[in-house]
Amino acid sequence: MYTICETTFFTNEYPYYWTEEQYNDFKIFIAENPTAGDVEPGTGGVRKIRWGGKSKGKQGGVRVIYYNRLANGEIWLLTLYSKDTITQLEKKTLRQLAELLK
Repeated sequence: MYTICETTFFTNEYPYYWTEEQYNDFKIFIAENPTAGDVEPGTGGVRKIRWGGKSKGKQGGVRVIYYNRLANGEIWLLTLYSKDTITQLEKKTLRQLAELLK
């Protein structure tokens, strides 16, 4: 199992999208399945995974952006957003988020 780390932004934002139970369920899942999300091409290894939100399934729920530092035993939760709000983050933005952790 890996240590789950979060950016301040992620910590501040997740309550808008998840209940505490959903949040804890996601952390357990991602710690046990760190490669579950798709690697976003051209981002240096940033991954995106769909996860259900408050009263929404995976399709209409939340997109979680994260970065694995598995050699260090860490999975970093970078940001999350609703598909209703943002359709996709730019690759440049995702690369910059990953660079902060290197």
